[in-house]
Amino acid sequence: MKQSEINFSVTLNEKNMPTKIVWSATDGGVTSSTPSIMLSVWDQAARNTLRIDLWTTEMKVEDMKQFQHQTLLTMADTLERATGEKEAARSMREFAREFGERLGLIKRR
Repeated sequence: MKQSEINFSVTLNEKNMPTKIVWSATDGGVTSSTPSIMLSVWDQAARNTLRIDLWTTEMKVEDMKQFQHQTLLTMADTLERATGEKEAARSMREFAREFGERLGLIKRR
């Protein structure tokens, strides 16, 4: 059986705020830095989502808005692929479009 690892290394300042985030994936030989991560993990026993949301002082507000918008679209894609719920995914995409309009990321219809 094949095994792969994804690792995150977070450097904190004196106020415990992230100043650097580096991630690596053994399967692709990838090592890269990023100004923000959002990680969700399903806790089967508690039937609840555990999450880690981190961003550095280098993460620009406009980039965070785009990151959030793209995450919503990605969640819709994942929902559709994992469950076949096409209508729910369509609804999520519509919300993401409205969200993007409110943030000025996309033009209003």
